[in-house]
Amino acid sequence: MSSNKSETRTTNDESRIKRPSWDEYFLSIAKLVATRSTCMRRQVGAVIVKEKQVLATGYNGAPSGLTHCDQVGCLREELGIPSGERHELCRALHAEQNAFLQAAKHGISLGGSILYITTQPCSICAKMLINTGINKVVIEGTYPDKMALDFLKEAEIELVVMKK
Repeated sequence: MSSNKSETRTTNDESRIKRPSWDEYFLSIAKLVATRSTCMRRQVGAVIVKEKQVLATGYNGAPSGLTHCDQVGCLREELGIPSGERHELCRALHAEQNAFLQAAKHGISLGGSILYITTQPCSICAKMLINTGINKVVIEGTYPDKMALDFLKEAEIELVVMKK
Protein backbone atom coordinates (compact mmCIF):
# COMPACT_ATOMS: atom_id res chain seq x y z
CA MET A 1 0.00 0.00 0.00
CA SER A 2 1.32 3.44 -0.90
CA SER A 3 2.06 6.02 1.73
CA ASN A 4 0.84 9.57 1.31
CA LYS A 5 3.81 11.00 3.19
CA SER A 6 7.17 11.81 1.70
CA GLU A 7 10.00 9.46 2.60
CA THR A 8 13.39 10.49 3.93
CA ARG A 9 16.29 8.12 3.55
CA THR A 10 19.90 8.20 4.60
CA THR A 11 22.63 7.55 2.07
CA ASN A 12 26.08 6.17 2.83
CA ASP A 13 27.41 9.68 3.46
CA GLU A 14 24.58 10.31 6.00
CA SER A 15 22.98 13.10 3.93
CA ARG A 16 19.18 13.26 4.07
CA ILE A 17 17.29 12.91 0.79
CA LYS A 18 13.59 13.76 0.74
CA ARG A 19 11.71 11.54 -1.69
CA PRO A 20 8.05 11.76 -2.65
CA SER A 21 5.75 8.92 -1.65
CA TRP A 22 4.69 6.64 -4.52
CA ASP A 23 1.29 8.35 -4.61
CA GLU A 24 2.94 11.79 -4.81
CA TYR A 25 5.36 10.55 -7.48
CA PHE A 26 2.74 9.06 -9.80
CA LEU A 27 0.33 11.96 -9.27
CA SER A 28 3.13 14.34 -10.32
CA ILE A 29 3.48 12.31 -13.52
CA ALA A 30 -0.29 12.67 -14.08
CA LYS A 31 0.14 16.45 -13.73
CA LEU A 32 2.83 16.39 -16.42
CA VAL A 33 0.61 14.27 -18.69
CA ALA A 34 -2.16 16.89 -18.23
CA THR A 35 0.03 19.48 -19.94
CA ARG A 36 -0.66 17.68 -23.26
CA SER A 37 -4.40 18.38 -22.95
CA THR A 38 -6.06 20.49 -25.62
CA CYS A 39 -9.21 21.15 -23.59
CA MET A 40 -10.00 24.83 -23.18
CA ARG A 41 -11.81 24.35 -19.85
CA ARG A 42 -9.77 21.91 -17.79
CA GLN A 43 -6.47 20.11 -18.28
CA VAL A 44 -6.60 16.59 -16.83
CA GLY A 45 -3.96 13.87 -16.81
CA ALA A 46 -4.18 10.19 -15.87
CA VAL A 47 -1.59 7.52 -15.18
CA ILE A 48 -2.37 3.84 -14.60
CA VAL A 49 0.18 1.97 -12.50
CA LYS A 50 0.63 -1.63 -11.40
CA GLU A 51 3.42 -2.82 -9.12
CA LYS A 52 5.01 0.64 -9.33
CA GLN A 53 5.24 0.45 -13.14
CA VAL A 54 3.39 2.80 -15.51
CA LEU A 55 1.01 0.85 -17.75
CA ALA A 56 -0.72 3.69 -19.62
CA THR A 57 -1.27 7.44 -19.62
CA GLY A 58 -3.97 9.71 -20.97
CA TYR A 59 -5.03 13.32 -21.13
CA ASN A 60 -8.31 14.91 -22.14
CA GLY A 61 -8.57 15.82 -25.79
CA ALA A 62 -10.16 14.99 -29.11
CA PRO A 63 -9.75 11.48 -30.55
CA SER A 64 -6.67 10.85 -32.68
CA GLY A 65 -6.88 12.54 -36.05
CA LEU A 66 -9.73 14.90 -35.13
CA THR A 67 -9.32 18.65 -34.77
CA HIS A 68 -8.65 19.70 -31.20
CA CYS A 69 -10.93 21.97 -29.19
CA ASP A 70 -8.24 24.64 -28.87
CA GLN A 71 -8.40 24.93 -32.68
CA VAL A 72 -12.18 24.83 -33.29
CA GLY A 73 -13.52 26.20 -30.02
CA CYS A 74 -15.47 24.67 -27.18
CA LEU A 75 -19.06 23.66 -27.86
CA ARG A 76 -19.69 23.34 -24.12
CA GLU A 77 -18.62 26.96 -23.58
CA GLU A 78 -20.73 28.14 -26.53
CA LEU A 79 -23.80 26.38 -25.12
CA GLY A 80 -23.11 27.38 -21.51
CA ILE A 81 -23.04 23.78 -20.26
CA PRO A 82 -21.87 23.53 -16.63
CA SER A 83 -19.03 21.24 -15.64
CA GLY A 84 -20.20 17.74 -14.78
CA GLU A 85 -23.24 17.79 -17.10
CA ARG A 86 -24.00 16.61 -20.65
CA HIS A 87 -20.68 14.85 -21.25
CA GLU A 88 -21.83 13.76 -24.70
CA LEU A 89 -21.68 17.38 -25.93
CA CYS A 90 -17.91 17.50 -26.18
CA ARG A 91 -15.27 16.64 -28.79
CA ALA A 92 -12.89 15.32 -26.18
CA LEU A 93 -12.39 12.04 -24.42
CA HIS A 94 -11.62 12.21 -20.72
CA ALA A 95 -8.06 11.55 -19.57
CA GLU A 96 -8.88 8.24 -17.93
CA GLN A 97 -10.82 7.11 -21.02
CA ASN A 98 -7.75 7.80 -23.15
CA ALA A 99 -5.58 5.83 -20.68
CA PHE A 100 -8.02 2.87 -20.75
CA LEU A 101 -8.04 2.93 -24.55
CA GLN A 102 -4.25 3.16 -24.76
CA ALA A 103 -3.97 0.08 -22.54
CA ALA A 104 -6.57 -1.79 -24.62
CA LYS A 105 -4.83 -0.85 -27.88
CA HIS A 106 -1.63 -2.41 -26.55
CA GLY A 107 -3.28 -5.44 -24.92
CA ILE A 108 -2.53 -4.41 -21.34
CA SER A 109 -4.78 -5.72 -18.57
CA LEU A 110 -5.59 -3.14 -15.90
CA GLY A 111 -6.83 -5.56 -13.24
CA GLY A 112 -5.35 -4.79 -9.82
CA SER A 113 -3.88 -1.47 -10.92
CA ILE A 114 -4.06 2.07 -9.52
CA LEU A 115 -5.39 5.11 -11.39
CA TYR A 116 -3.69 8.43 -10.64
CA ILE A 117 -5.68 11.35 -11.98
CA THR A 118 -5.51 15.08 -11.47
CA THR A 119 -9.31 15.40 -11.14
CA GLN A 120 -11.99 13.12 -9.71
CA PRO A 121 -13.53 10.86 -12.37
CA CYS A 122 -17.04 11.61 -13.64
CA SER A 123 -19.76 8.96 -13.29
CA ILE A 124 -19.18 7.66 -16.84
CA CYS A 125 -15.45 7.19 -16.21
CA ALA A 126 -16.15 5.73 -12.75
CA LYS A 127 -18.30 3.02 -14.34
CA MET A 128 -15.58 2.30 -16.89
CA LEU A 129 -12.81 2.08 -14.31
CA ILE A 130 -14.88 -0.28 -12.17
CA ASN A 131 -15.07 -2.66 -15.14
CA THR A 132 -11.33 -2.42 -15.84
CA GLY A 133 -10.53 -4.00 -12.48
CA ILE A 134 -8.69 -0.95 -11.14
CA ASN A 135 -8.86 -1.18 -7.35
CA LYS A 136 -7.52 2.19 -6.19
CA VAL A 137 -7.92 5.77 -7.43
CA VAL A 138 -5.70 8.65 -6.30
CA ILE A 139 -6.94 12.14 -7.13
CA GLU A 140 -6.04 15.72 -6.35
CA GLY A 141 -8.92 17.80 -7.70
CA THR A 142 -12.64 17.47 -7.17
CA TYR A 143 -15.41 17.30 -9.77
CA PRO A 144 -19.13 18.04 -9.33
CA ASP A 145 -20.34 14.45 -9.69
CA LYS A 146 -21.46 12.79 -6.45
CA MET A 147 -22.78 9.78 -8.36
CA ALA A 148 -19.21 8.91 -9.38
CA LEU A 149 -18.14 8.84 -5.73
CA ASP A 150 -21.15 6.68 -4.87
CA PHE A 151 -20.22 4.21 -7.64
CA LEU A 152 -16.60 3.96 -6.44
CA LYS A 153 -17.74 3.42 -2.85
CA GLU A 154 -20.27 0.76 -3.81
CA ALA A 155 -17.62 -1.03 -5.90
CA GLU A 156 -15.26 -0.88 -2.90
CA ILE A 157 -12.60 0.97 -4.87
CA GLU A 158 -10.23 2.77 -2.57
CA LEU A 159 -10.26 6.54 -3.14
CA VAL A 160 -7.35 8.64 -1.93
CA VAL A 161 -7.63 12.43 -2.12
CA MET A 162 -4.24 14.13 -2.07
CA LYS A 163 -3.81 17.71 -0.93
CA LYS A 164 -2.56 20.25 -3.45
